[in-house]
Amino acid sequence: MPRDYPIEKTRNIGIIAHIDAGKTTVTERVLFYTGISHKIGEVHNGQAIMDWMAQEKERGITITSASTTCRWTPLGEDSREKENQYWINIIDTPGHIDFTAEVQRSLRVLDSAIVVFDGVAGVEAQSETVWRQADAYNVPRICFINKLDRMGASFEKSVESIYEKLTKNAVPIQIPIGIEDKLEGVIDLISEKALYFEGDFGQNVVVKEIPDELKEKANKARQEMLEKIAAEDQTLLEKFLDGKEISKEEIIKVLREAVLNYKIVPILCGSALKDKGIQPILDAVCLYLPSPVDLPPVRGIDPKTGQEITRKASDSEPFSALVFKIASDPYVGSLSYFRVYSGSLKKGSYVLNSVSGVKERIGRILRMHANSRKELDEVFAGDIVATVGLKKTSTGHTFCDQSHPIILEQLVFPEPVISIRIEPKTKADQEKLGLALKKLAEEDPTFRVKEDLETGETIISGMGELHLDVLCDRMKREFNVEANVGRPQVAYKETILGKAKAEGKYIRQSGGRGQYGHVWLEIEPLERGKGFKFINQIKGGIIPQEFIPSIEKGVKEAMEKGVLAGYPMVDMQVVLYDGSFHEVDSSEIAFKIASSEALQRASKEAGLVLLEPIMKVEAVVPNDFFGDVIGDLNRRRGVIEETKDRLGLKVIESKVPLAEMFGYATGLRSLTQGRGTFTMEFDHYEKVPQNIAQEIIEGKRK
Repeated sequence: MPRDYPIEKTRNIGIIAHIDAGKTTVTERVLFYTGISHKIGEVHNGQAIMDWMAQEKERGITITSASTTCRWTPLGEDSREKENQYWINIIDTPGHIDFTAEVQRSLRVLDSAIVVFDGVAGVEAQSETVWRQADAYNVPRICFINKLDRMGASFEKSVESIYEKLTKNAVPIQIPIGIEDKLEGVIDLISEKALYFEGDFGQNVVVKEIPDELKEKANKARQEMLEKIAAEDQTLLEKFLDGKEISKEEIIKVLREAVLNYKIVPILCGSALKDKGIQPILDAVCLYLPSPVDLPPVRGIDPKTGQEITRKASDSEPFSALVFKIASDPYVGSLSYFRVYSGSLKKGSYVLNSVSGVKERIGRILRMHANSRKELDEVFAGDIVATVGLKKTSTGHTFCDQSHPIILEQLVFPEPVISIRIEPKTKADQEKLGLALKKLAEEDPTFRVKEDLETGETIISGMGELHLDVLCDRMKREFNVEANVGRPQVAYKETILGKAKAEGKYIRQSGGRGQYGHVWLEIEPLERGKGFKFINQIKGGIIPQEFIPSIEKGVKEAMEKGVLAGYPMVDMQVVLYDGSFHEVDSSEIAFKIASSEALQRASKEAGLVLLEPIMKVEAVVPNDFFGDVIGDLNRRRGVIEETKDRLGLKVIESKVPLAEMFGYATGLRSLTQGRGTFTMEFDHYEKVPQNIAQEIIEGKRK
């Protein structure tokens, strides 16, 4: 079966931004203009197609990334001609930091992104986070300055904030016609035309000459744009310096090349809510953003040899795909979303999951549109689709051709920082709870479940209060589990201060065969965030090789339990350098216990400290309440890093321990008469002050 569209006409894009910048509204307009939906769903009415979960409709926020597919023909071209049509796969991602894993995994499988900014606030805290995530995966992008119809909006200030905080390589290729309630359309600096959006929903794009009063401003902006674009191409630069006419086609060609190489980021503008400026975004996606073949071949590892191998984005290459998301669907069970990097796949065929080593049968292939789906017979390189009912597959796994195995780069997710205890209300709930937690943990890699061995309670951990709140809500609605939820607790960690050596011996004599394990360990601290390193320096067989894994396991288990206050230990190196064994009595369990004892002794000798998560907090408050909010942050052990003005508001950037931030939303509202807002994200772990650490250790701190 041939593919519907040539791969060169395929675009895989993500829409990323800070909370409330208008990502979902932009996506809803895109679906309407491309003919996928016949009415515009508004987020504030709970009608948005892409926000399909009950929790998303109620809260008016995006929680889970939703994918969809549409077609677009650039303005001015005949849409009936198939060769003019582009096939666009879109993923609408959440803006809230608690759902950062959704953004991260979406960016991993996308070829490019549209970064949306609020025209009043410009670059906000979470805008910087998603920008850094896009940088990490080298994702080419375009910027869209949205909400220019709002009071206090400023295109110039928003552009300035992009230069200051994100990149000097950005360049406006449009400027707005009017601002705030006078916003009428946009001026396209490349074609030197004014675009107006008429009709009930702005569906008719009317091209006119630039209004006289804006000609000078447009000319100046065009010269600045040409200067930046021409700098990327020698021929164009000579033409520009000689003052020669530069054609639209030449600009587009060089700009596309520069965008693909992360040299330039085009800036567009408009207002999604007022239906202005969306169609030119779709044109820019087709003209400047890459198709799968424009990007370097995807890299992976040959599981047999460990050598690096690559796969080109071509249907003739061996099949390879990355599973980037698992989702529960009430109708079809577990959905595994995957991005095809090379080759093609027919339904009913078998693929190898090269990470788990299991063969999986792909019984159905679904093209997703938010939560509705369409059956496909075959998929090709560049497609983003889902399949149903795979038992042994989880996020980050690779599907590949059985005779050409490859493991694509795995996804790495941040560690949870907040935990709560959860207990089922009835015996019936107890059985359902285990199943619900297992399903939710499969879906969300930043959600962890563990059993407290001392109390027998279940502890769930996540990225923030909202994250856990949504998960508990889903448990109740989707899995009908009634549970009592405890107060949120901070995920403290322990670490060592210095170097130390210690011996661990486990010797037991009983009537028959005894137990014998004996090790010497040396421990030393590692840099913050470096995790755990185990080094085996045993020479000459003083401890047989088969016992080494048990020793490492004993060390890991002791670190998990903690030594100081029962919190997991991090950032340390453990060297096994000496020990002895007994021909008859030595066993794996004896060495495990001995290494666990040695680690505890060495840790106490090296000196232990507690670490706590420090959050990056950005509070936006009216000027009148500035002093009160600063005082409150200081009281919460916060360190104020920077304060800025933003249209009659003060922006306070600070670093505050997570332990002091519980209930901050309510506190800030009461301090600012309900007008203050804040965002918070994990920044780093830091030593807990001695007096507070003592209280935590003694279990006094409630």
